[in-house]
Amino acid sequence: MKIYKIVSALILLFALGACESELDLQPESTLTYNGFWESEEAARAAQVGLYANFRARNSTFWTMGEVRSDIWGGPTFESPANLDLINQNISATQVPFGNWAGFYGYMHHINDFLLNIENIEFDNEADKAHLIGQVYGIRAFMYFTMLKTWGGVPISTEPLLDVNPSELAKARSSKEEVMALVKSDIARSLEAFGNDESFWNGQRTYWSKAASLVLKGKVYLWSGKLLGGGDTDYNEAKLALEEVQGMGFSLVENYNDLWGEENENNNEFIFKFDYTQDEAGNFYSGLFTGRSTEINATWDSYGNSMADFISNGGNRYGPSIKILEMIDNTEDARRDETFIRLYGNDEGHIPFDTEGYQASILKKFLGVVEAGSRLSNNDVPLFRYADVILLLAEAKNNLGEDPSEEINQIRMRAYGEDYTEAEDAYTGGSQVENTRAILDERLKEFIGEGKRWWDLRRAGGTFIFDEIESLDAAEAYKLELPISPGMIANNPLLEQTEGYE
Repeated sequence: MKIYKIVSALILLFALGACESELDLQPESTLTYNGFWESEEAARAAQVGLYANFRARNSTFWTMGEVRSDIWGGPTFESPANLDLINQNISATQVPFGNWAGFYGYMHHINDFLLNIENIEFDNEADKAHLIGQVYGIRAFMYFTMLKTWGGVPISTEPLLDVNPSELAKARSSKEEVMALVKSDIARSLEAFGNDESFWNGQRTYWSKAASLVLKGKVYLWSGKLLGGGDTDYNEAKLALEEVQGMGFSLVENYNDLWGEENENNNEFIFKFDYTQDEAGNFYSGLFTGRSTEINATWDSYGNSMADFISNGGNRYGPSIKILEMIDNTEDARRDETFIRLYGNDEGHIPFDTEGYQASILKKFLGVVEAGSRLSNNDVPLFRYADVILLLAEAKNNLGEDPSEEINQIRMRAYGEDYTEAEDAYTGGSQVENTRAILDERLKEFIGEGKRWWDLRRAGGTFIFDEIESLDAAEAYKLELPISPGMIANNPLLEQTEGYE
């Protein structure tokens, strides 16, 4: 009987796959169809799969959240990656992410989990509630990412059980409808967590109540600024972020103590993607380091030889000259903990200059060297407490309050013993001035962490056009991405993103 169920499930899986071009939803799962959902152990196994699948999308989240910003586009050793995105070369025929970036296949697994876990009895019902809270939080994050990327998208909250394309095809819901789902899922996540502020298995590689609260802060700031929610939403964001402040997180004392495998269990990370040797490595080394033949022949900006540096990847993203100049204060720890700047001579180049400059290495996620090889096993944070502080500054500023206390918390950590109030403290100004200060502080704090594009979008106004040279206000429709003509041809209910018709 079990073999029959598995074979039947595989037949259905292939049928679903055959419909993919019609649906652009990528249904794929055997879980619902082979008797999988019969025990607590099955739910726990499904949870493991959900997190592996979530982690597999981290590079896409990063690309969506940072590549189009003003951070990248500078010199590289090798052919640069994603130049079309960096240069905003986007059109109805130049589509960055086909088939909704494959997110709906993952959404099917999420929906499958949420539907079936309700019917399973757990020895400890608190464990069941925690799992439900985790997965509603992740679904909210997924739909929020799609909303920010494409605007309105199809909404699917049930697993795909039908192989009939006419039944599966969906039109795009409005931005407001998608945002309503995101807010509803956050509320359901927080309801499931209740008063439980714990981390599953004590690990911050699992979603938690704190993660849902951070997401709530981001979501309500976005809807307040870009979807007309105004002060009501800003206040919701502020309350959520203040609740996180009361949950025991703190800034790591020294910025450099955030990075590296030996530091990844710090009290600043709220949710992080898990990378482990022989299981999965992060994507940074292949894009942000370089080959030893290139790096070993260079010197850093202090004139130190890179001859002994061990590399294991490529160098396909280079920081823009603008960014290197913006983070060139040697009293700010983020300068040297973010990039290793490489030169063709040992003369030393402080302050930064372009004479002899060749490329940079992103230092945050370099991994560790073992037996002469560099391993890319750093856990990578999605949310950390510094994010909470600066999001709270943003909420306060949007409400007409002074955000200088939060900005200065971040600056004091960055400057350490070199911080002097007279020279380094920020004094609150107009809302526009405060927004600029928050954006600049977030830029320095989070380079390489996939936030800059979203930060500029969320700021509203002309900030994004002021900062990104390749993006013109006359092409504001490019803030959201197009879908491919093939997707529209295969699903007649879909309409092109506004502006790309």
